[in-house]
Amino acid sequence: MSPIAYTATIIAVVVVLFVWNKLPVVVVAMATAMALWATGVLTIDQALGGFGDPAVIFIASLFIVSAGLDVTGVTAWAGQLLIRGAGEESRARLLLLTMSMVALLTALISVNGAVAALLPVVVVIAVRLKRNSAQLLLPLVFSAHAGSKLALTGSPVNVLASNAGSDAGVGGFGFFEFALVGLPLLAGTMAIIILFGKRLLPERNGATMPVDFSRHAKTLVEQYGLASGVYQMRVRASSPFIGKPAAAIELATYPELHLVAVQDGETASPLRRPAIAEGDHLLLRGEAQSAAAFAADKHLAFSESAAPGQGEETLFNRSSGLAEVVIPPRSGLIGQNVFPGMVTESGDLIVLAVQRAGAELAATNATRDAGGIVLQAGDTMLLQGTWKALDHRLTDPDVLVVNSPELVRRQAVPMGPGARQAVAILVAMVVLLATGITPPAIAGLLAAGAIVLSGIMSVEQSYRAIDWTTVILVGAMMPLSTAMIETGAAKLMAEYLVSLVGGAGPIALLAGLFVLTAIMGQLISNTATALIVIPIGVAAAATMGISPRPVLMSTAVAAAAAFLTPIATPTNLMVMGPGGYAFSDYWKLGLPLLLWFFVVAVFIVPMIWRF
Repeated sequence: MSPIAYTATIIAVVVVLFVWNKLPVVVVAMATAMALWATGVLTIDQALGGFGDPAVIFIASLFIVSAGLDVTGVTAWAGQLLIRGAGEESRARLLLLTMSMVALLTALISVNGAVAALLPVVVVIAVRLKRNSAQLLLPLVFSAHAGSKLALTGSPVNVLASNAGSDAGVGGFGFFEFALVGLPLLAGTMAIIILFGKRLLPERNGATMPVDFSRHAKTLVEQYGLASGVYQMRVRASSPFIGKPAAAIELATYPELHLVAVQDGETASPLRRPAIAEGDHLLLRGEAQSAAAFAADKHLAFSESAAPGQGEETLFNRSSGLAEVVIPPRSGLIGQNVFPGMVTESGDLIVLAVQRAGAELAATNATRDAGGIVLQAGDTMLLQGTWKALDHRLTDPDVLVVNSPELVRRQAVPMGPGARQAVAILVAMVVLLATGITPPAIAGLLAAGAIVLSGIMSVEQSYRAIDWTTVILVGAMMPLSTAMIETGAAKLMAEYLVSLVGGAGPIALLAGLFVLTAIMGQLISNTATALIVIPIGVAAAATMGISPRPVLMSTAVAAAAAFLTPIATPTNLMVMGPGGYAFSDYWKLGLPLLLWFFVVAVFIVPMIWRF
């Protein structure tokens, strides 16, 4: 068999295996790369070269940047804005705002970056509003494809088309000139999705959907009886507690009050200094009248960040959070004494309450004086501390964490610690991508490195943030594009199509190029497809004596119409798991969108850029 025949056979088998959907997609992808080497179509360097491709590095780095936005609460903030703007009932308004946001972001940082940034936001919205993620994620991706035609930076294909125009002597396309065709594409995409998406998309969720933690703090403080009667008081400069140790705080004359902890004013962690200073906080529990009297007598001010007495806001905020832990069998903590208000051995967590069989154990000063509560297997404790302390200390095998503090913070604390740095890093990356000062892979690596160096995420967290299935899949499938180019299969197919329709006029040429580009774009990357088709389209335009500008723009539109398969683009693959999509789900909504892109590319483009 010839190399072209081997390549065609491998493509056919790969498509069948993807449609069959019985083998893991990464296994099929790796088998594709190995088959191309085993048949002699590619060398070993070419067959495995996709893993070193800058696009793969860029995609991996975007996952880290996206996770940085997620960890710091930026995505939670964006999700709250979307929910507030769309309301909980209006599907159309929610879709409209989501698609508009991803389209605008795509115009600045490309489809991959925009979808990677907003994917966790949309998943959280689906959980919070109790909607099926499959109804929201493909609209997110498909509107991003349309948004890629709003600006030059929306897609590498735009750059290729603009450069080809300059090389052909007819001039490149302006930065926002793509919007002349991008706006109709986006408007039509939105209309089709809003009108027909509900019937064309499945009603299902991904195999593993995150838990909604938006009301987590309220649930915990109510369960442990801390919903009211909890006060955070700031030590004023005139307070008699200034310069004294925490042990000097005496509440004998205020029997209704119980001192929970003394917190450092800057870090919100338990006080480690030997003396109390101005700005430190006292965390107390008890009656409102006694708390007010105590504050007045000791020159203390109620914290401005929380309503007096509201446990949820006082204990759970941007600086500090809550975590519920269970004492497992054979834990080293069994038999130890604890009491509400004590500080753990690490010095940075506070025991707020202890429950046994769902009932709270006594939380009084008498309990403290008696030596505390003897822990048993199955007891639960409510711990409070800074988010950093909760992340680091709760890996102790002597306790089982009920809900990961990191996951809770991502959803429930909008614009938390590090949010400003994460936004600044994102803006810097957008500037680098928009100006072209550095290649996309370098911009992504710089942004990912800044996320780690700024302390937003550790190296280990950044490893976990990368969706390795997507990265391996993209890297292993890239050699298929190389095989089609190296063997001449793609060029042979393209030239045959052009010779077939070229004599029927320029509109027929655009239609033929669209069909070719769209078909190839469902199997290989749209960038590779554009690299193959653009030179042939320019040559055909010169042969027919027409301007190549409409041919180039039409090809760019066709390359964005990658809707029919999950392997068409990395972003199609990104949402496959979270959306619970099967291979056959893509074409049902993708086909009407493909037809709209065909109308724009073949009939609207020549009205804007004349032959």
